[in-house]
Amino acid sequence: MLDGHFVIDAVTHAYNLHPSNYRAGRYAESLAQLIFGLHSTFSDGAYQIPEKERFLKNWSVHELAHMLFAESCIDLAVYHVLPLQTLYHDGLCSYEKARIIKRRYPDRFLLYAGVDPLRGTAALEELEQQVEALQPSGLKLYPAAWLGESFRHTGWRMDDARIAFPLFERALKLGVKNIAVHKGLPMGAVPIEAYKVDDIGGAADAFPGLNFEIVHGGMAFLDETGMQLSLFPNVYVNLEVTGALIVKRERWFAEALAALLKWAGPSRIMWGSGAVFCHPQPALHKFWHHFQLPEDLVSVAGMQLTPEIKRMILCDNYARYAGIDIQAHQARLANDSFSQLRAGKLAAPYSFQGDGHDD
Repeated sequence: MLDGHFVIDAVTHAYNLHPSNYRAGRYAESLAQLIFGLHSTFSDGAYQIPEKERFLKNWSVHELAHMLFAESCIDLAVYHVLPLQTLYHDGLCSYEKARIIKRRYPDRFLLYAGVDPLRGTAALEELEQQVEALQPSGLKLYPAAWLGESFRHTGWRMDDARIAFPLFERALKLGVKNIAVHKGLPMGAVPIEAYKVDDIGGAADAFPGLNFEIVHGGMAFLDETGMQLSLFPNVYVNLEVTGALIVKRERWFAEALAALLKWAGPSRIMWGSGAVFCHPQPALHKFWHHFQLPEDLVSVAGMQLTPEIKRMILCDNYARYAGIDIQAHQARLANDSFSQLRAGKLAAPYSFQGDGHDD
């Protein structure tokens, strides 16, 4: 809770960044180094892990849960299964970890399935299996994969009727209505075409019964992203990584948020920390307690950030998007172990004391 207000983190990860998990050699290493570089650039003080070998490890779901619910003010988080099996043996954030989360922390996490559309009918089968096992609230996609013996970076488009639409049709049939796609942030030194957002509108128009969540919204292609929000009521933005800018790149964050507000207002912007890439608490604390748009950007956005707008971004928008009854959920969490652990004071960053192994 944050000053008595429920907080939802719309995207979190328990990465396996250990070199033993690399499948695609230098490409997997390059992405791991990018994630560590983002952590180093956007983290500070006790919330920064300076030792690369301490960060590039197999993070357990228990470390993630402690970070979110004992060390920060987050109440409910969304764990994304990542379908990057062409880069990492377990996909980077594994389906197996999602199953552990479902068993150990059913009231603290929502889950997103994750499949690679370039696998064709195999992706449809994997989606069915994950839906049966996880009962996910959404589906996470990446717009590219590394294929063949040379691990060639191969992109696909969300408006591709041959690759994407069969997956969307199957998701709709299975009752999975929220589709999140990684955009705006290339995964290493790769062509940027697949990470643009000009393909979102075709998907949103063809599938009005689905919601489309642009993950990393605001990191790049600002006006294009904002225009998608303004044109299609079933398009949303997730601020993963973008929100972390507020800690050490406040002006960058302010410009991104102002542009998104300019196009469509605050009702479809959702907070996502991306933890464990960065610790969630510093950005969350600064956004709620200290951040306001500079006056020159108020005129761009057409509004200032009121407490009501901040609550929309930190909770209400995602709750509406995913159909969450906040009062009922809050009641279930009132006396759980994390609520008791952080009563009165948050735990120190990275203070999980377990053995770090998932079970």
